Amino acid sequence: MFTGIITDIGTVRSVEERGDKRLVIGCSYDMDGVELGASIACSGACLTVVDKGPDWFAVDVSGETVSKTAPGLWQEGARLNLERALKMGDELGGHIVTGHVDGLAEVAASEAEGDSLKVTLAVPRALGSGIAAKGSVTLDGASLTVNTVEDADDVTRFTVNLIPHTARHTTFDDMPVGRQLNMEVDVLARYLERMLEARKATG
Repeated sequence: MFTGIITDIGTVRSVEERGDKRLVIGCSYDMDGVELGASIACSGACLTVVDKGPDWFAVDVSGETVSKTAPGLWQEGARLNLERALKMGDELGGHIVTGHVDGLAEVAASEAEGDSLKVTLAVPRALGSGIAAKGSVTLDGASLTVNTVEDADDVTRFTVNLIPHTARHTTFDDMPVGRQLNMEVDVLARYLERMLEARKATG
């Protein structure tokens, strides 16, 4: 489990094509405190540490993960939002995040709003049912508050605000129109939707 509070920005140093992709990711974590087999969320995808060094760790990224996540993340030079797994007693500053990507959100517009950046994102309507105004959503691993939601035909558009602190400490310093982000809906919304589906099925 994670909280959606980004604690480092990693950089992919190398990619080795095996059965899966083996990525070496540079970071500023104290790797003495990270065990092999530990989970680290990399731009919202929960990955397992399979090797490590003083300022890097390695993960294996399966073809399934590559196919379900935003393009451009798993290549040399890519910047990734990082978060180590939640430990008992840690502060839950964001919301409960599983590290399982539900789909992709695409930046439809961005505009300055005070010192912040207001970003409008579009997702398929099927994913939009799990997004609620003033609820939480995870974008590239970062917990954000949803401001507005609007359904139109087969698309749901929603807005979030990025304050300067968030932009500085994540990969959100550049949010061009068309950029795709890994999205995870609030786990509570996921279970609620499943319960409603089950009720409909039983009449």
